[in-house]
Amino acid sequence: MQNFEFHNPVKVVFGKGSIAELAELVPRGVPVLMTYGGGSIKRNGVYDEVKAALRGRAPREFGGIEPNPRYETLMRAVALARKERVKFLLAVGGGSVLDGTKFIAAAVPFKGRDPWDILAADAAVAAAVPLGCVLTLPATGSEMNGGAVISRESSREKLAFTSPLVYPRFSILDPATTFSLPKRQVTNGIVDAFVHVMEQYATYDVDAPLQDRQAEALLVTLMEEGPRTLKHPRDYEARANLVWCATQALNDLIGCGVPQDWATHLIGHELTALYGIDHAQSLAVVLPALLRHQRRRKRTKLLRYARRVMRLTGPAGDALILKAIAGTERFFRAVGMRTRLSEYGIPAEAAEVVAARLDRRGVKLGEHEDLGPKEVAEILRMCV
Repeated sequence: MQNFEFHNPVKVVFGKGSIAELAELVPRGVPVLMTYGGGSIKRNGVYDEVKAALRGRAPREFGGIEPNPRYETLMRAVALARKERVKFLLAVGGGSVLDGTKFIAAAVPFKGRDPWDILAADAAVAAAVPLGCVLTLPATGSEMNGGAVISRESSREKLAFTSPLVYPRFSILDPATTFSLPKRQVTNGIVDAFVHVMEQYATYDVDAPLQDRQAEALLVTLMEEGPRTLKHPRDYEARANLVWCATQALNDLIGCGVPQDWATHLIGHELTALYGIDHAQSLAVVLPALLRHQRRRKRTKLLRYARRVMRLTGPAGDALILKAIAGTERFFRAVGMRTRLSEYGIPAEAAEVVAARLDRRGVKLGEHEDLGPKEVAEILRMCV
């Protein structure tokens, strides 16, 4: 197992009625900016619950943060936060709202030329406005980590940054707030969490059996609880298990001391930026192809995956690995996700376009950091 440093200061408040805890968690006597998305929190009652918990206080509000939050939108929030001298941010919504709020937190005190440099030029985050969140969509795991992914419409880019300074001070997770989510968003969350785990698990063996089994437990639970949630949308226990899986999938724990891949995400980000498909949709397209392409380098872990997660038997060879990957693709389809570029109307030439964009930025792909434009194009041609 490799050396690592674990840093995760988030206080998680989990369960029914937990939004009421905001009364004690949000600091008093300082200007607060509440951020949210397209208004679903006003339709499902979450907005009213938050306002009730903060009765007697008057937080400023900024709505309209998009799925795949846009830099252009977020900079308007930055201007508002600076004008109002905001000292605390409260994100209410899904992972996109929280990701956008993390960027706002880092951008408000940023002293450089342009806050976009935090993403495009790896500019240091020297300070950040503290933040907390009320999560309403299990998917990204952003509620328990210091990462965020932001899109820029003008350049059709989708980039990420990480900083311990943007870890939420607290995250409220009430599974009941997810009951009203459309099926598409639930499906996206299931697939997003699943692929987060695979990016940290399906690499190469470094004798880390605990992390492997933690990852396998998450994958198996997602395969069980995801379909159950879709079949019984108001099953609280299924929702609770799904929410907790999504949080655990990307809270830094299963990635401690093990190599990580993230090529599926980086390729997927380009598909989202260029062609507008949902983040999780891009992941469901890319992951099976990437695993097939890299199956010999990932052989040991994929055989383990075949036996422990997909529960397959048979000789330890290529056929078993391919059967496990096919099972992964069937699982994605079973929860309502398409897995081919053509099913989203994305042309075959996307393979070369995406490969060239990643190459121009000098992005290092894969756990060995050696997948170049040739390999990216080959993987995407397998997705057609």
